[in-house]
This record gives sequence, structure tokens and C-alpha cells, in this order.
Amino acid sequence: MAERLDVDLGDRAYPIFVGEDLLTDTTRFAPYIDGQQVFVVTSEIVAPLYLDALRDTLSGFDLDVCIISDGERNKTLATYLKVIDELMTRRHNRTTTLVALGGGVVGDITGFVAATYQRGVAFLQVPTTLLAQVDSSVGGKTGVNHPGGKNMIGAFHQPRCVVADTSVLGSLPRREYLAGIAEIIKYGVIRDAEFFAWLEANLAVLLDQQPAALVYAIGRSCAIKAEIVQADEREAGERAVLNFGHSFGHALETLTRYETYLHGEAVAIGMVMAADLSVRAGWMSRVDARRIRDLIEAAGLPVRVAGDIATEQMLQTMGMDKKVVDGKLRLVLSRAIGCAEVTDEVAESMLRATLGSGDSLCG
Repeated sequence: MAERLDVDLGDRAYPIFVGEDLLTDTTRFAPYIDGQQVFVVTSEIVAPLYLDALRDTLSGFDLDVCIISDGERNKTLATYLKVIDELMTRRHNRTTTLVALGGGVVGDITGFVAATYQRGVAFLQVPTTLLAQVDSSVGGKTGVNHPGGKNMIGAFHQPRCVVADTSVLGSLPRREYLAGIAEIIKYGVIRDAEFFAWLEANLAVLLDQQPAALVYAIGRSCAIKAEIVQADEREAGERAVLNFGHSFGHALETLTRYETYLHGEAVAIGMVMAADLSVRAGWMSRVDARRIRDLIEAAGLPVRVAGDIATEQMLQTMGMDKKVVDGKLRLVLSRAIGCAEVTDEVAESMLRATLGSGDSLCG
């Protein structure tokens, strides 16, 4: 049995299915495909593992496939154009449905193509990484990176449905799986103190990928994100709390050219930095900040930057972030575990102290 959650966005509402062996269940796909044409976008790593199963599930449709290169460094306009070229070559029309079979990079690119091809076509998200299942596949943010910053080019375009098959997570490299745990921890920090406490108590079974724990953690994460997206679909206000740790994390990814950290690893470090800054700003207790750091570290995730990245480099890169409004850097800080807010009132001296500190206040 699959758990079903619904993202209530009026005529753009869609379900999220979470459970085992969903990839082979045609009832999770067919009702959300309007026409006969289906165009699957997947990656070089995922295709050999799951493309044949998806082909069988969608055997009643006219199906074409585009395989793209893996990795954040390939989330570019060049890859976007490759997918567009394939759609044109295969003569897909406005009734086609795109299917994103892969991690966050595949999902973001496929969604951006769907948002713009012939002024918008339908697409389905079939995330195959834990991070994509709990975060990037839900909410309708799509796009590609620019050399000057992550996700600077994109659009909001909601999927028709999200199919999160927990069975596929067994093929993930351990490092990729742990990167997804970082985003799960984030949801507890920003919205649900009880869920954060559950993670503290059940981290071992989650790290062991026990099915019941996985379905609960993914489902709760998706439910929290759905609630926030329903209230603020285009990030005019409240939705920005989903970026806890991300301003720092995105800067780290950009400065290291997406070669040092996986997204979840960069976010993990960013959350420790955000908790540190929350303490310095007088928002959060050291006890709560320490709990955040301890849980991240217990999950096998990094809690500090490896090597030297200058404070000025971080400040400059964060200043290019999409979260800068009217010249002011908006950051997400936490009042306590379960409560996060957006602010542009943090003193630069405090931000510099966090960026330059080798001795985090979370420790």
C-alpha cells in the first residue's frame, strides 16, 4: 500500500505517492497522462537500473527517452537544450507528458523543459534519490544553474503527480542516501519539533533504510513541504523557510564548482551555520543549536567546511543568491527547533562571525 498526500493548489493540485514497488504500478501513472505521447528524461546512472521497468509500466503509450549526464555540473542550459532538441526531433506536441526519472538534477531540468516547451506541457516526477523524494520533486521549482549561482534560471511549474518509490533507494550510494537525510532533518528544524525528536530517537532505523521508517520520514517531509507550498506557491513569503541552510549551502556549492559537496552535504553545513547565526543573533538557545549539529553529525554528514573558503568569497556569492531582495540578504534563522523565520535584519558583523568561526556556537 502506498501513502497518498495531496498538494492542494486548486486546478494545479496533485498527489504524492510514497511506498514500495510503485514504479511498476501503472495506476500511479496512467491517470495523470492525458495524451498518447510520453517522453522520459533520465540519467546515465539511473537508466540501466530502472528505465526498463518504467517502459513496461508505460507500455501502452508512445514512449521516447532522452538520457542526460549525471551531476549538478550538468544542470545547465546546454543540457536543457539537448532535451528540447530531442523533443523537437521526435515531434512531440503540446499533449505530450514528460516523465522525470532520476534525482534532483533530472527533475529540475525536466520540469524546466516542461514549463517552457511549446509554452508548457505536463510532467510527472519519479524521483530516485532520497533527497529528490523529500524535497526537489515537490513544489514546482524547476530550473538550471548559471556559472554565477545555483538555480538562477528557471520557472514554477507543478507536476501532475509525484511517485516516490522507496524500493529504488536500495541502489543509492551511501553518500547520496545520507545527503537526503539532511533535507529530512531540515523539515524538523523549520516546522515540526516532534518530528525532529522522532529523528533523534529513530535515526538508526532510518539510516538502516527500514521500510516503515522510510515511508514515515518521506511522507512527513513531503507533508510539511506541501503545507508550506500551498500557503505560498511562488515564494512570496512563508515558503522561503524551506531555504534554511540553503543560502550558505548554495554558496559552498557554487564556490567549489559542485565538485566537493553533494547538495545535501552543503545544506548540512549550511544548517549548522544557520543555527550558529541564530544563536549569535539571540534567536536560538545553544542547547537547540547543539541538538541540530549533533543530529547532523550523527547522520554521517559534514558539519564544517573542508578546507579554506574566504569569508569575503562567501559573502560575495551569497549576495548573488536569489534570496537577496532590494540589496538585502534574506536569511532563514530559527527561534527554536520547529520554528524558522525569514529575516533581513541580521547584522553583517554577526554573519561574518559565523562565516569566519572555526569554533561554532553549536558545539
